[in-house]
Amino acid sequence: MKSPLLTLPGAVPAEGVDEGVAAHYGDLFREQRALADGAGFVDLSHRGVVTVTGPDRLSWLHLLLTQHVSELPAGEATEALILSAHGHIEHALYLVDDGSTVWAHVEPGTQEALIAYLESMKFFYRVEVADRTADYAVVYLPAGSIAEVPEGVVVRETAHGRDLFLPRADLESYAEKAGPPAGLLAYEALRVEHHRPRLGFETDHRTIPHELGWIGTAVHLQKGCYRGQETVARVQNLGKPPRRLVFLHLDGSEVHLPAPGTELRVADEGPDGRKIGFITTSVRHHELGPVALALVKRNVPTDAPLVAGETAAAQETVVEP
Repeated sequence: MKSPLLTLPGAVPAEGVDEGVAAHYGDLFREQRALADGAGFVDLSHRGVVTVTGPDRLSWLHLLLTQHVSELPAGEATEALILSAHGHIEHALYLVDDGSTVWAHVEPGTQEALIAYLESMKFFYRVEVADRTADYAVVYLPAGSIAEVPEGVVVRETAHGRDLFLPRADLESYAEKAGPPAGLLAYEALRVEHHRPRLGFETDHRTIPHELGWIGTAVHLQKGCYRGQETVARVQNLGKPPRRLVFLHLDGSEVHLPAPGTELRVADEGPDGRKIGFITTSVRHHELGPVALALVKRNVPTDAPLVAGETAAAQETVVEP
């Protein structure tokens, strides 16, 4: 779904899964600095929006999600995963309940598969699931923003900022009042800075929550009764995940960023050394320079200098080995 804000001055369209919104509006670092200072907004209207209504919505979702939501207070934001039977991550949901409806935004294009799964699990529960992507656009306001939120708009507020579920018909008029627009590249740079994983970027077909630091934020360890819970409990109690998320400082003298999927090796082992991981997201940050998130094997020493393709990389630990 193509955003009308792509007609704003300087807008350059994003590509790939983020197609439909602006990657930037002509000045990546200015846009990053504005967000870091609590100014402006980000158009996330390409993301899927799903609602769940009905008197059983919270107790029903509690049985399906990795998060404890049976008593979720109205207005309190949370995030949750849906796992496969083997504990691999299939969906990531960013939730808030407004007192009568659970609102969630999800990765672009994943809402249909998510809704199909939820519909298959309704049984006798009094719930209704709906795809509201055509009617509502997600807009992000950074932490510290003083931008006005229109009356009646559902807000999901976190330490990183506020997600607005804005009527899609109001997107253009709201953009005129919300301050300078920032593109998705600026949003992604701050996401990487704060080590926040993203489904489809930091995950592949075998990722489990422990590898990305999603335990505690998206996975509640004091609840059971959800698909994949056995794997979560077994890894938590008896073992360690096979991989771990790391934050990388990349050699700033390189012109090009290493692309997602670029193989990582230990620098001391040379160009023919064993593959120990791969880049998941790489960005240019307005203060930190070129940085990235990556998945590496758990037993890689935390102080080992790495090489991403031909680019030198220094590690910071995100998930402990």
